[in-house]
Amino acid sequence: MRQIDADFLALPLRRLADAALQRAGDLGVEHADFRLERVRAETLRLYDARLEGSMDADDLGYAVRVVKNGTWGFAAGIDLTPEAAARVAEQAVEVATVAAAVNREPIELAPEPVHGEVTWVSAYDVDPFEVPLAEKVALLADWSGGLLAHADHVQASLMQVKEQKFYADSAGTVTTQQRVRLHPALTAMKAAEGRFEEMRTLAPPAGRGYEYLTGTGWDFASELAELPGHLAEKLAAPSVEAGEYDLVIAPSNLWLTIHESIGHATELDRALGYEAAYAGTSFATFDKLGELVYGSPVMNVTGDRTAEHGLATIGYDDEGVATREFDIITGGVLSGYQLDRRMALMKGFGRSNGCAFADSPGHMPIQRMANVSLKPAEGGPSTEELIAGVERGIYVEGDKSWSIDMQRYNFQFTGQRFYRITGGRLDGQLRDVAYQATTTDFWRSMEAVGGPQTYVLGGAFNCGKGQPGQVAPVSHGCPAALFRGVRILNTVQEGGK
Repeated sequence: MRQIDADFLALPLRRLADAALQRAGDLGVEHADFRLERVRAETLRLYDARLEGSMDADDLGYAVRVVKNGTWGFAAGIDLTPEAAARVAEQAVEVATVAAAVNREPIELAPEPVHGEVTWVSAYDVDPFEVPLAEKVALLADWSGGLLAHADHVQASLMQVKEQKFYADSAGTVTTQQRVRLHPALTAMKAAEGRFEEMRTLAPPAGRGYEYLTGTGWDFASELAELPGHLAEKLAAPSVEAGEYDLVIAPSNLWLTIHESIGHATELDRALGYEAAYAGTSFATFDKLGELVYGSPVMNVTGDRTAEHGLATIGYDDEGVATREFDIITGGVLSGYQLDRRMALMKGFGRSNGCAFADSPGHMPIQRMANVSLKPAEGGPSTEELIAGVERGIYVEGDKSWSIDMQRYNFQFTGQRFYRITGGRLDGQLRDVAYQATTTDFWRSMEAVGGPQTYVLGGAFNCGKGQPGQVAPVSHGCPAALFRGVRILNTVQEGGK
């Protein structure tokens, strides 16, 4: 296992935390926490195998959050001295004092055991920031060159992040954590007979190190070898006829539907109406807990901030809560929500399930998404067996565009590749395909989920929420799944062309 970088541990972590927490305590707060973090991000972009742009950012700072007279206070700083940390604590208390005049709901936090001093590091082998830039550019250029032999243009990118956090609170929990994630992507583009199509790799972002690009966790060589053939077939494919079809959806597409129609809908702050500024609230309101038939009986969904290589995986959240796995939908019925400490206590859950996160030292933690995943069926069917059960349908791979309403209820999704299914067999690609449904109609139409052999952990770096806006990384695992009678749109016809 990797160790936390020595240069981060060399920062005056404890001295700053002690100064801030002591000053907050002297000012009579009910709760105080201190969070120092360093977030390093690097992005490479290549166009036609040539480096187009490179970005390297390093964000270092700290924040103090307090509850004073039942009111939040928050302030942040960058001066790494105990005196400055104490002043930031004073500013946080001043914010709470001023805000108390307009606060109508006293802030109380669900209890959490004191964890003492603990350390956590994500599961990775090779720190991508230790790999020379030239080596990473050369690998992307080599991959791009192979695709250019069959495409008009190729875009390649690599995003990588190292996130280091030190947290201490007035109860006595002290956590030091480090995690790494990266996202490689290549898109091939080609025009023929007046039409233009593109095809992107399906490799998901992952909580892994540079070993991900060299054969651990994904077979890039095989995917890149197959991509030109998929693109050529898409260019020659007929346009879909709109109507109702049975669908077999691969994890490379279904993860995004899970994210939008389940992940966001089951954030408790959104379900209660406390989050509405960014993408609305939720149809899955609290009065429906234990009663809403979200989907079919084969639907079992969990939230999990401990999944290996998950983008939302961490040992302890930004409120000092030990992370865990928890139920969200059980046998098709809504059975839980994603919680932070405040939301957990408000609705009687007793304890948070570890979903507080801030994307930078300058932002206050808010309730964010866990790795929300659809469970496979033990001993369940393969993807081929699911397809064999369809007489007339479509097989869907890869995510692309999407749209969902402000209640996370009416949606439509497109994809990278769509294959006609005829008599239980794949029968060539289709194009101009989107599937449309309401959340509950869609998930209630799910007849079968694949076995563990079909399960893949997808996800994204850039889940947005809050105002001011924050972004968070999150993964969603799922098997292939079979849906009956889903409405298919022809996107060209819908666009009036």
